Amino acid sequence: MTAAEYAAQYGLNRVGARPSLVSYLKQAWARRDFAFELARSRLHASNQRNRLGMLWVVIKPTMNALMYGAIFGLLQASKPHDFPVYVVIGVFLFEFFTGSVNSGAKSITGNAALVQSLSFPRITLPIASVIQQFLTLVPMLGVMFIYCMILGTTPKLSWLMIIPLLIIFTMFNTGMALVCARLTVHVRDFTQILPLITRILFYTSGVLFGVDRILNAFPVLVRMFDFHPLYQALQIARGSIMNGVEYPSFYWIVLSVWAVVALVGGTIYFWAAEERYGRVD
Repeated sequence: MTAAEYAAQYGLNRVGARPSLVSYLKQAWARRDFAFELARSRLHASNQRNRLGMLWVVIKPTMNALMYGAIFGLLQASKPHDFPVYVVIGVFLFEFFTGSVNSGAKSITGNAALVQSLSFPRITLPIASVIQQFLTLVPMLGVMFIYCMILGTTPKLSWLMIIPLLIIFTMFNTGMALVCARLTVHVRDFTQILPLITRILFYTSGVLFGVDRILNAFPVLVRMFDFHPLYQALQIARGSIMNGVEYPSFYWIVLSVWAVVALVGGTIYFWAAEERYGRVD
């Protein structure tokens, strides 16, 4: 009898072997407290040495919104309705997506010592990265609503629709973070390309412009944006918060499908390379 047969007979598994997907997810769920505490501690540590500390969580997107709003407000001849609020919502929510994929991409390679020294489902690391970005988003949302009211937007019950939207958007971001985490393990240079990708998405997702106004001469392109998940997330948020902004109700369905596909596909894609992460260097 071979060593492998003896191991199988007595239920011994190879060190670092990939468990079944169901078992893997159960192990990850059992370590949910670890993921949350890791995210919380890193959020605190990320701004601890700065003089303004956690205030940078809202200062940075505020400065971005002011800069982009001023530049594109001057450049655009046909601006969307209530342009300042339009930009604030777009920039603040897109920061959540950008932070999730960028930090998720580095979650494995940036924690090589932890990955190589301890046995745990590596999926908890990119998930912790998304949790960290979500915790960053919470105070940003409070400030975003204050800015919207200062700029003339009237509070209404539809503002509560931001809650289910964030659940769906977080699912989508988690799936994308998982994909980026594995890609970075296989291709380290991906972290150099990713900022360019997110920048392209920033300028092509309707963060700073109204698609129906800029592309009204190209109805096919306008129609394609009806299936653009980032654009849909931003439009749903604007339609829920702003006065006089509408969006097709099927955006909820399409965005939900994107979120489920991204999360399930990203989870399976990440899990399939679980054995590779322990050899990251």
